[in-house]
Amino acid sequence: MSQALRVLVVDDEVALTGVVGSYLEREGFAVSIAHTGPDAVELARQDDPDLVVLDVMLPGFDGIEVARQLRQFTDAYIIMLSARDEEIDKLLGLSIGADDYLVKPFSPRELIARVRAMLRRPRTNPDPAAEAVTKPITLGQLLLDLEARSVTLAGTPIDLTRTEFDLLASMAARPRAAFTRRQLIDSVWGPTWFGDEHIVDVHVGHLRRKLGDDATEPRFVRTVRGIGYGMGAG
Repeated sequence: MSQALRVLVVDDEVALTGVVGSYLEREGFAVSIAHTGPDAVELARQDDPDLVVLDVMLPGFDGIEVARQLRQFTDAYIIMLSARDEEIDKLLGLSIGADDYLVKPFSPRELIARVRAMLRRPRTNPDPAAEAVTKPITLGQLLLDLEARSVTLAGTPIDLTRTEFDLLASMAARPRAAFTRRQLIDSVWGPTWFGDEHIVDVHVGHLRRKLGDDATEPRFVRTVRGIGYGMGAG
């Protein structure tokens, strides 16, 4: 690749970061490593990574706090790592803007597959079945500019993460359609992504909160009972 994509690996286990870092470098990524929460935030500011592999348990302050701070200045993808596979851990990690979640122990090859799938995600055309869409999409007071990757609601800019924007754009490209979770995963995360499909529910919850949308009386993102989600009032 002409310019190596940058990955920041954050874990207090030195041996693990060494193994993961060497695998990523072998795959052509530019890798930086941090072992504490404060160092991770500082390094992210310096290196502007494309993706962060972030452990939950860290000295200084934990990975949840790292992710919260990262979301204040970067939209880099975040893959959370944790030794616990409890649902509350997943929801907590994803609630602060993480894009994916991996439970220890894991195979470095599995992590590489997740990283590659995430970094291959489409950026310009959220609907692969459609021709290039460049015109802004208007849904009531909601305006999506696909080229600028910006969203405004009644003229006020809405700050979305990459994943939230891609999810919204995928549904808005076909506003009358009902999408299953798998269809949205294929469109946003990519067909090679594997994991808990309810990751979609978490990010839809983020979208609704940022858009001031009520799930019981939606203006923008509706729940399609027995199927998944779509755009428009329920």
